[in-house]
Amino acid sequence: MKRFVKRHNDRIIGIIAGYDRVVFRGTLRSISYVEGLEIFLRSRHVLNKDFGAFSERATRQLREHAREYARRAGRPYLYQASSTASKQTLVQQIIQRDGVRQGLICVIACVEPCRTFKIYSNRETKTVDLRSFDGKCEHVYFYFLDRDFGVMHVRLQTWFPFSIQICLNGREWLARQLDRARIGYEKRNNCFTWIERVEQAQRLLDRLWKRKWQRCLDAWARRANCWLQTEDGRQLRGYYWSIRQQEFATDVMFRDGPTLAEICPALQRHAIERFRSHEVLRFLGRRNPARCQGEVCTRLSKRSEGVCIKHRVAENSIKMYDKEGSVLRIETTINNPRWFRVRRRTKRQGQPCIAWLPMRKGIADIGRRAQVSRAANARYLDALSVVGETAPCHRVLDPVTRPVHDQGRCYRPLRPIAPADFGRLEPLQDARFLLHGFRNGELFDHWEDLLADQDLTRKQISGRITRWLALLRAHGLIYRLSGTYRYRLTKTGHQVVTIAASVRQANSLALAA
Repeated sequence: MKRFVKRHNDRIIGIIAGYDRVVFRGTLRSISYVEGLEIFLRSRHVLNKDFGAFSERATRQLREHAREYARRAGRPYLYQASSTASKQTLVQQIIQRDGVRQGLICVIACVEPCRTFKIYSNRETKTVDLRSFDGKCEHVYFYFLDRDFGVMHVRLQTWFPFSIQICLNGREWLARQLDRARIGYEKRNNCFTWIERVEQAQRLLDRLWKRKWQRCLDAWARRANCWLQTEDGRQLRGYYWSIRQQEFATDVMFRDGPTLAEICPALQRHAIERFRSHEVLRFLGRRNPARCQGEVCTRLSKRSEGVCIKHRVAENSIKMYDKEGSVLRIETTINNPRWFRVRRRTKRQGQPCIAWLPMRKGIADIGRRAQVSRAANARYLDALSVVGETAPCHRVLDPVTRPVHDQGRCYRPLRPIAPADFGRLEPLQDARFLLHGFRNGELFDHWEDLLADQDLTRKQISGRITRWLALLRAHGLIYRLSGTYRYRLTKTGHQVVTIAASVRQANSLALAA
């Protein structure tokens, strides 16, 4: 990200990175599977054949609690016939109509898909058994205007196993923190276009993922699920909290709309034309794309706020779009965290140790999620740092087409547009090298194709690669990572490769027109 900031330093007024929308899911693990529910029913002295009547009483109790909760707060209880209708629009209308400042806004009931249980007759064993199935039931949405998180909701499934979801917005939380710290800002919808003290605002936003979430989420769950306040609730052992969906956004705030509009089309075109599946996988931290299983696709769509380019890898994605005219947002969404690794305690061969293990869905790894998402957004911005060069191309290419002297040696000029030199330069911009750099052995496959007509041994090819790296280093296109044998492209190196690729792919008729 530093390269992008340095490249557009005169245009950018600040960058803020942190959680945007986060959806927590609560699961009563003791009754979320058939065997656990049967144990719970036996503890309540309920036979399987009586499960239907027992579950109906429980559902009726939850619905009555929701109505009573709304009545005590003096807020409306509404039933929405269509699950596709916008609840958020309805809630905003109620806030404006009633002038709600804090507390419960309304309660909305709606029939939506769910995972629940039913009884069936087992002909083989001549018994009545429980079975899990996909169905539809009434869900209850509790919408609150919270003093910390603004408009948020708690969604409760009224059928067993009473799953719950809590949806929060990190940008709303930051706005209230800035108000308390008396830091000036401009906010449009869910986006900051200007913040008086950006560094202090970033420190405030970093507190969000360090929050003690267990106690906070349990408190909201008790408001919605009356079973947690009774003897039955104590037998259910409380909710296990995981993250169903997480959006981590890096907002680059530009001076004004025309400033962003000047370079945004070039950024979008570069992302569509240059970011292939390998690059997208590297943005999301996959070191070896060959081992990755899952579809990688890029989609461009036009929204009301601007053009969105979304790169999706299986359930996870990273996207770029412009918001409110002057903000460029890079957003990583993690739905399947097991793609990533977290360093935590475990046991190997019976001995406790610390190792890199797959990231969990639980809230215990919410901090690691923030680190992974922030790094993915930064790599994406770094890859865009070569876009938007306003200087003529010859100012970048001319210096590398002259001989240079380095440590008493004379090095030949480069010909970056010529097939031979371009064929060796282009692989260096691969996203897998953007993350960890490259070394001699990793370039061998690319050179083996270029030298297929020559009868050279592997050692001879390796020697040519070493001399090529020394040539690029003398021209200032690569630099060596300290303490390693790995190299990375410099800013000039990225510019040279990008310009050379653009020139070679340009339409000669369009240029001559």
